[in-house]
Amino acid sequence: MEAKHPIDISQFLDTFFRANHCSIIDRSEQNLKVQLSIEMDKALMNRPFYWQYIEATGRTGTPQTLAFTTKMEDSSESEWMHHGSPRLQQIYDHIITNNNVINLFEVCQTEEKTLLHPWLLTNYLVVYEGKLKKEKLYSIGLNLINGAMAYNMMERLEPLNLSPSISPYCYTISPLITEQSGFKRIEQFISEQIAEENHDWANASLDLMREEIDMVHHFYHQDLDSEQLTKEITEIKNRLQPSITHKVLNGGMLYLSEAFLSRSN
Repeated sequence: MEAKHPIDISQFLDTFFRANHCSIIDRSEQNLKVQLSIEMDKALMNRPFYWQYIEATGRTGTPQTLAFTTKMEDSSESEWMHHGSPRLQQIYDHIITNNNVINLFEVCQTEEKTLLHPWLLTNYLVVYEGKLKKEKLYSIGLNLINGAMAYNMMERLEPLNLSPSISPYCYTISPLITEQSGFKRIEQFISEQIAEENHDWANASLDLMREEIDMVHHFYHQDLDSEQLTKEITEIKNRLQPSITHKVLNGGMLYLSEAFLSRSN
């Protein structure tokens, strides 16, 4: 069950860059090459002096291209993207800082009245910290009419044409489940997933923490009131105490046809 729900990094990057008006130059299962937009170049490439010069001189700037891979063996010419990598964390931080909330409608070519269901979309980042650090990204959709939950939501949305305005002949209905209640349901689902996982990593981290604390006590055995002893034990706990946190990266409201509902079941 654990492997079913975290979303694919490559798919996440593809969706992120498309949503931010970047061009996908090349895409394969494990590789992605992107022509950045000016906004994304400014956000990710740390070239403030270049853009200040371009804007001051009235010239047309040239955004850079980025190449990513999710396969470590191919990382000599592309950035290796994995949970915990600096670039991926930079993208997460950008999403959180800019509070990316979307409100989109499925584009429907129809001349008949077509009902669009309200869906709450949330992308959650789960961070595991201890002896080792890892991250998982979950993309969950919740139908606010009947409570149906769709996993890997970003991947399911890829074939759809979405627009900020509703198509002719389409209409929506008010949610029966509030957004607040929807978020609670999704958070509960994430918590249940975490509870079902194997947490041997946490036990290993606790064992190492106790070993290091015992070593420090042994070193300071004649000076148990030492401030340095307290400081070192605190540092060990901060480094090795296992913890799991999760937070919403972004989300929003989507209005999707009943055909999507049938495909998501």
